[in-house]
Amino acid sequence: MENHKDGLLRLDGVSMLIPFILITSCFALWGFANDITNPMVKAFSKIFRMSVTDGALVQVAFYGGYFAMAFPAAMFIRRYSYKAGVLMGLGLYAVGAFLFLPAKEIGVYPFFLAAYFILTCGLSFLETSCNPYILSMGSEATATRRLNMAQCFNPCGSILGMFVAMNFIQARLDPRDSSERMLLDEAEFNLVKDSDLSVLVTPYVAIAAVIAVMFVVILMVRMPNNGDRSHDISFLPTLRRIFRLRYYREGVIAQFFYVGAQIMCWTFIIQYGTRVFMNEGMGEQQAEVLSQQYNIIAMALFICSRFVCTYLMKWLNPGLMLLIFGSIAMVLVVGVISFDSRLGLYCLVGVSGCMSLMFPTIYGIALEGLGDDAKFGAAGLIMAILGGSVLPPLQAAVIDMDTVWGMPAVNASFVLPFICFVVVAAYGFRMRKA
Repeated sequence: MENHKDGLLRLDGVSMLIPFILITSCFALWGFANDITNPMVKAFSKIFRMSVTDGALVQVAFYGGYFAMAFPAAMFIRRYSYKAGVLMGLGLYAVGAFLFLPAKEIGVYPFFLAAYFILTCGLSFLETSCNPYILSMGSEATATRRLNMAQCFNPCGSILGMFVAMNFIQARLDPRDSSERMLLDEAEFNLVKDSDLSVLVTPYVAIAAVIAVMFVVILMVRMPNNGDRSHDISFLPTLRRIFRLRYYREGVIAQFFYVGAQIMCWTFIIQYGTRVFMNEGMGEQQAEVLSQQYNIIAMALFICSRFVCTYLMKWLNPGLMLLIFGSIAMVLVVGVISFDSRLGLYCLVGVSGCMSLMFPTIYGIALEGLGDDAKFGAAGLIMAILGGSVLPPLQAAVIDMDTVWGMPAVNASFVLPFICFVVVAAYGFRMRKA
């Protein structure tokens, strides 16, 4: 029977407010990393004179780190504690961000990819630790609502990352567009590249310093030992046990496609908007900066929608909400594909309002009732973030075709997010009575 003293932010009669605030701040920190990075696909493409597909390797390295470190993180957390996992995550995050300095001095694209990979190994530790840690900070009956509340602060970090990318990177890069850069000789190209890389690395070094301070604060504060009952690492038996659960197994699949859709919509809004605005007569850099402003509006809508959805979850079944919002997202993506104007961009902004509840709701449904197995269950769901590594390069390859099915390739490429939302809505349909 549930302890009557447990609630949204109380466990065994003890307030979880301070631990909740500290761990929730980590949600904002990895949101910042995610969304300062999405516009870098376009930025690196320009700086190194590469195709969109080559630029999308940023996302391969970024989300590949999530995939590679998820189960090692779970084993580390199982052996030690959630707090140890959070500290390891913050440490790797800071190291990866600081590595942008030597990468800039070397001036070679693969070194930036390596820095992103190390940084996101840290994010993998953070997400594998923080999500189930938040679930454990109160009644199981309110766990999904509590995670939605914590996740509300993730897009606050995201919108800050977008703002920094727009004002401190995109707006300060050399104003020459991609076609002009292709005409530069090697000496001119290297001068422009070095200048642009100096602009690009500064925010990453700044966030590394912030992360280092956060590491010290969490190290010094006493944190609860929720979920730290078992330190045995029964890797394969635990995996077999949790993957027998249909709601967990299908949740991993849904999360893979959701994250892919999210990253595609937030990364390629830059390409989509740039094309729309250049057709209106804008220069490339001006069009990119304006597209990022629309991305920030999309994130603001995402934040507002998440608070609304968290409130509605007091009365509506989480699975039913997934079905409703997934279906609306599908309709909006049809508009993104069909309209070759700002109307399509408005539809793409609207998609963010539908995505707001998806990650934490899939997460909460999939981990319900797993107990201490939630540590490995969380790792499987974090590995599903691989969707953000696999699917964006596929969309980038479509965008590089210029024209598909008689329409602009950037429009046609949003067939991929549409398919992803079909999978999410289907999971909601199957879980609506759970």
